[in-house]
Amino acid sequence: MAETSNIPHVLKSQANWDALYFYQKSDVIYQLAFAFCERFIHLYKDRTRDQVIQAARSCKQNIVEGLADGVASTEMQLKLLNVARASLKELREDFEDYIKSRHLQFFVSGEPRYADMLNYCRYHNRLSDYEPFFAQWTDEQMCNYAITLCHFIDRMMMSFLKKLEQEFITEGGIKERMHRARTGYRQQQDERLKQLEAELPRLKQALAEAQAEAAKWKAAFENLKQRALKMYYSKEEEIKRLKELLGEEKL
Repeated sequence: MAETSNIPHVLKSQANWDALYFYQKSDVIYQLAFAFCERFIHLYKDRTRDQVIQAARSCKQNIVEGLADGVASTEMQLKLLNVARASLKELREDFEDYIKSRHLQFFVSGEPRYADMLNYCRYHNRLSDYEPFFAQWTDEQMCNYAITLCHFIDRMMMSFLKKLEQEFITEGGIKERMHRARTGYRQQQDERLKQLEAELPRLKQALAEAQAEAAKWKAAFENLKQRALKMYYSKEEEIKRLKELLGEEKL
Protein backbone atom coordinates (compact mmCIF):
# COMPACT_ATOMS: atom_id res chain seq x y z
CA MET A 1 0.00 0.00 0.00
CA ALA A 2 1.31 3.46 -0.92
CA GLU A 3 2.42 5.74 1.90
CA THR A 4 -0.04 8.57 2.62
CA SER A 5 1.39 10.03 5.84
CA ASN A 6 2.72 13.16 4.12
CA ILE A 7 -0.52 13.92 2.27
CA PRO A 8 -2.56 16.84 3.72
CA HIS A 9 -5.69 15.82 5.61
CA VAL A 10 -9.15 16.67 4.30
CA LEU A 11 -10.97 16.29 7.63
CA LYS A 12 -9.95 18.31 10.67
CA SER A 13 -9.79 17.02 14.24
CA GLN A 14 -13.03 16.99 16.19
CA ALA A 15 -13.08 19.78 18.78
CA ASN A 16 -13.94 18.73 22.32
CA TRP A 17 -16.55 21.41 22.96
CA ASP A 18 -17.14 20.34 26.56
CA ALA A 19 -13.59 21.50 27.35
CA LEU A 20 -14.17 24.98 25.89
CA TYR A 21 -15.03 27.65 28.45
CA PHE A 22 -17.53 29.43 26.20
CA TYR A 23 -19.45 26.19 25.72
CA GLN A 24 -19.42 25.49 29.46
CA LYS A 25 -20.75 28.99 30.12
CA SER A 26 -23.38 28.55 27.38
CA ASP A 27 -24.62 25.47 29.22
CA VAL A 28 -24.86 27.59 32.37
CA ILE A 29 -26.74 30.36 30.58
CA TYR A 30 -29.28 27.92 29.15
CA GLN A 31 -30.02 26.33 32.52
CA LEU A 32 -30.07 29.74 34.19
CA ALA A 33 -32.51 31.07 31.55
CA PHE A 34 -34.76 28.05 32.01
CA ALA A 35 -34.77 28.39 35.81
CA PHE A 36 -35.37 32.13 35.50
CA CYS A 37 -38.40 31.59 33.26
CA GLU A 38 -39.78 28.92 35.57
CA ARG A 39 -39.61 31.31 38.53
CA PHE A 40 -40.36 34.73 37.13
CA ILE A 41 -42.12 34.55 33.73
CA HIS A 42 -45.68 33.30 33.55
CA LEU A 43 -46.15 30.14 31.53
CA TYR A 44 -49.10 31.46 29.49
CA LYS A 45 -49.25 35.25 29.89
CA ASP A 46 -45.82 36.23 28.56
CA ARG A 47 -44.47 35.03 25.20
CA THR A 48 -41.01 36.20 26.25
CA ARG A 49 -40.68 32.94 28.17
CA ASP A 50 -40.40 30.78 25.05
CA GLN A 51 -38.17 33.30 23.30
CA VAL A 52 -35.71 33.44 26.20
CA ILE A 53 -35.49 29.67 26.50
CA GLN A 54 -35.17 29.17 22.73
CA ALA A 55 -32.49 31.87 22.38
CA ALA A 56 -30.45 30.28 25.19
CA ARG A 57 -30.91 26.84 23.67
CA SER A 58 -30.01 28.08 20.18
CA CYS A 59 -26.75 29.53 21.49
CA LYS A 60 -25.67 26.27 23.12
CA GLN A 61 -26.86 23.93 20.37
CA ASN A 62 -25.36 25.96 17.53
CA ILE A 63 -22.00 25.90 19.30
CA VAL A 64 -22.18 22.10 19.37
CA GLU A 65 -23.36 21.82 15.76
CA GLY A 66 -20.81 24.36 14.55
CA LEU A 67 -17.88 22.61 16.22
CA ALA A 68 -19.08 19.24 14.91
CA ASP A 69 -19.44 20.61 11.36
CA GLY A 70 -15.94 22.05 11.64
CA VAL A 71 -14.53 18.57 11.03
CA ALA A 72 -15.45 18.99 7.37
CA SER A 73 -16.35 22.63 6.80
CA THR A 74 -14.68 25.65 8.39
CA GLU A 75 -17.15 27.84 6.50
CA MET A 76 -20.17 26.11 8.06
CA GLN A 77 -18.48 26.22 11.46
CA LEU A 78 -18.02 29.98 11.20
CA LYS A 79 -21.65 30.47 10.14
CA LEU A 80 -23.13 28.35 12.94
CA LEU A 81 -20.95 29.87 15.64
CA ASN A 82 -22.05 33.29 14.47
CA VAL A 83 -25.68 32.12 14.67
CA ALA A 84 -24.92 31.12 18.26
CA ARG A 85 -23.59 34.63 18.92
CA ALA A 86 -26.69 36.18 17.39
CA SER A 87 -28.92 34.08 19.68
CA LEU A 88 -26.74 35.09 22.62
CA LYS A 89 -27.20 38.78 21.81
CA GLU A 90 -30.95 38.27 21.54
CA LEU A 91 -30.93 36.56 24.94
CA ARG A 92 -28.89 39.37 26.51
CA GLU A 93 -31.34 41.91 25.11
CA ASP A 94 -34.26 40.02 26.67
CA PHE A 95 -32.63 40.08 30.10
CA GLU A 96 -31.83 43.79 29.73
CA ASP A 97 -35.44 44.48 28.70
CA TYR A 98 -36.69 42.59 31.74
CA ILE A 99 -34.62 44.81 34.06
CA LYS A 100 -35.79 47.99 32.31
CA SER A 101 -39.48 47.03 32.14
CA ARG A 102 -39.58 46.00 35.82
CA HIS A 103 -37.59 49.06 36.93
CA LEU A 104 -34.85 46.93 38.43
CA GLN A 105 -31.18 47.90 38.65
CA PHE A 106 -28.19 47.00 36.55
CA PHE A 107 -25.10 46.16 38.59
CA VAL A 108 -22.53 48.80 37.63
CA SER A 109 -18.77 49.21 37.97
CA GLY A 110 -17.71 50.52 41.35
CA GLU A 111 -20.30 48.56 43.30
CA PRO A 112 -19.08 45.66 45.48
CA ARG A 113 -21.81 43.40 44.09
CA TYR A 114 -20.64 44.19 40.54
CA ALA A 115 -17.04 43.26 41.35
CA ASP A 116 -18.16 40.04 43.07
CA MET A 117 -20.36 39.11 40.12
CA LEU A 118 -17.63 39.88 37.56
CA ASN A 119 -15.07 37.81 39.45
CA TYR A 120 -17.42 34.88 39.86
CA CYS A 121 -18.46 34.81 36.20
CA ARG A 122 -14.87 35.18 35.02
CA TYR A 123 -13.47 32.23 36.97
CA HIS A 124 -16.45 29.86 37.16
CA ASN A 125 -17.57 27.99 34.06
CA ARG A 126 -19.41 24.84 35.09
CA LEU A 127 -23.13 24.49 35.75
CA SER A 128 -22.40 23.01 39.17
CA ASP A 129 -20.87 26.38 40.17
CA TYR A 130 -24.12 28.25 39.50
CA GLU A 131 -26.98 25.81 39.90
CA PRO A 132 -27.21 26.05 43.74
CA PHE A 133 -28.02 29.79 43.35
CA PHE A 134 -30.85 29.40 40.83
CA ALA A 135 -33.46 29.00 43.59
CA GLN A 136 -31.91 31.72 45.80
CA TRP A 137 -31.15 34.70 43.56
CA THR A 138 -33.73 37.38 42.96
CA ASP A 139 -34.85 38.10 39.42
CA GLU A 140 -32.58 41.17 39.47
CA GLN A 141 -29.55 39.06 40.42
CA MET A 142 -30.32 36.37 37.83
CA CYS A 143 -30.67 38.95 35.07
CA ASN A 144 -27.40 40.68 35.94
CA TYR A 145 -25.50 37.39 36.16
CA ALA A 146 -27.04 36.26 32.87
CA ILE A 147 -26.07 39.52 31.13
CA THR A 148 -22.50 39.25 32.46
CA LEU A 149 -22.21 35.63 31.31
CA CYS A 150 -23.47 36.67 27.87
CA HIS A 151 -20.69 39.27 27.63
CA PHE A 152 -18.04 36.72 28.62
CA ILE A 153 -19.34 34.10 26.18
CA ASP A 154 -19.47 36.65 23.35
CA ARG A 155 -15.88 37.78 23.93
CA MET A 156 -14.61 34.20 24.14
CA MET A 157 -16.45 33.25 20.97
CA MET A 158 -15.06 36.26 19.11
CA SER A 159 -11.53 35.18 20.04
CA PHE A 160 -12.31 31.66 18.85
CA LEU A 161 -13.84 32.96 15.60
CA LYS A 162 -10.76 35.09 14.90
CA LYS A 163 -8.62 31.98 15.32
CA LEU A 164 -10.86 30.08 12.89
CA GLU A 165 -10.73 33.00 10.48
CA GLN A 166 -6.93 32.86 10.47
CA GLU A 167 -7.03 29.10 9.91
CA PHE A 168 -9.42 29.60 7.00
CA ILE A 169 -7.15 32.25 5.46
CA THR A 170 -4.02 30.07 5.74
CA GLU A 171 -5.53 26.61 5.11
CA GLY A 172 -8.65 27.31 3.07
CA GLY A 173 -11.95 25.46 3.17
CA ILE A 174 -12.98 21.88 2.50
CA LYS A 175 -12.65 22.14 -1.31
CA GLU A 176 -9.12 23.50 -1.08
CA ARG A 177 -8.12 20.82 1.44
CA MET A 178 -9.63 18.16 -0.83
CA HIS A 179 -7.70 19.57 -3.79
CA ARG A 180 -4.43 19.64 -1.85
CA ALA A 181 -4.97 16.10 -0.57
CA ARG A 182 -5.83 14.73 -4.02
CA THR A 183 -2.97 16.62 -5.68
CA GLY A 184 -0.56 15.43 -3.00
CA TYR A 185 -1.68 11.84 -3.46
CA ARG A 186 -1.28 12.03 -7.26
CA GLN A 187 2.16 13.61 -6.93
CA GLN A 188 3.20 10.88 -4.52
CA GLN A 189 2.02 8.21 -6.95
CA ASP A 190 3.80 9.92 -9.87
CA GLU A 191 7.04 10.06 -7.89
CA ARG A 192 6.71 6.40 -6.96
CA LEU A 193 6.08 5.46 -10.58
CA LYS A 194 9.19 7.37 -11.72
CA GLN A 195 11.23 5.69 -9.00
CA LEU A 196 10.06 2.23 -10.08
CA GLU A 197 10.65 2.98 -13.76
CA ALA A 198 14.19 4.17 -12.93
CA GLU A 199 14.89 1.01 -10.94
CA LEU A 200 13.50 -1.36 -13.60
CA PRO A 201 16.61 -1.46 -15.92
CA ARG A 202 18.88 -2.18 -12.95
CA LEU A 203 16.58 -4.93 -11.73
CA LYS A 204 16.38 -6.35 -15.25
CA GLN A 205 20.18 -6.43 -15.48
CA ALA A 206 20.44 -8.05 -12.06
CA LEU A 207 17.90 -10.67 -13.13
CA ALA A 208 19.86 -11.46 -16.32
CA GLU A 209 23.06 -11.83 -14.31
CA ALA A 210 21.33 -14.08 -11.83
CA GLN A 211 19.91 -16.23 -14.64
CA ALA A 212 23.37 -16.52 -16.26
CA GLU A 213 24.90 -17.47 -12.92
CA ALA A 214 22.14 -19.99 -12.37
CA ALA A 215 22.81 -21.51 -15.82
CA LYS A 216 26.50 -21.86 -14.96
CA TRP A 217 25.69 -23.58 -11.69
CA LYS A 218 23.20 -25.81 -13.44
CA ALA A 219 25.84 -26.89 -15.99
CA ALA A 220 28.36 -27.50 -13.21
CA PHE A 221 25.78 -29.52 -11.33
CA GLU A 222 24.98 -31.65 -14.38
CA ASN A 223 28.68 -32.27 -14.96
CA LEU A 224 29.21 -33.27 -11.33
CA LYS A 225 26.12 -35.44 -11.46
CA GLN A 226 27.33 -37.28 -14.56
CA ARG A 227 30.79 -37.85 -13.07
CA ALA A 228 29.28 -39.16 -9.86
CA LEU A 229 26.97 -41.51 -11.76
CA LYS A 230 29.83 -42.74 -13.90
CA MET A 231 31.93 -43.43 -10.84
CA TYR A 232 29.01 -45.11 -9.12
CA TYR A 233 28.32 -47.45 -12.02
CA SER A 234 32.04 -48.19 -12.38
CA LYS A 235 32.32 -49.18 -8.73
CA GLU A 236 29.14 -51.17 -8.98
CA GLU A 237 30.59 -53.18 -11.92
CA GLU A 238 33.80 -53.74 -10.03
CA ILE A 239 31.93 -55.03 -6.96
CA LYS A 240 29.92 -57.36 -9.14
CA ARG A 241 33.02 -58.70 -10.84
CA LEU A 242 34.82 -59.28 -7.53
CA LYS A 243 31.84 -61.14 -6.14
CA GLU A 244 31.84 -63.41 -9.18
CA LEU A 245 35.57 -64.17 -8.75
CA LEU A 246 35.15 -64.96 -5.09
CA GLY A 247 32.29 -67.27 -5.92
CA GLU A 248 34.38 -69.23 -8.43
CA GLU A 249 37.23 -69.67 -5.95
CA LYS A 250 34.91 -71.22 -3.38
CA LEU A 251 33.84 -73.78 -5.89
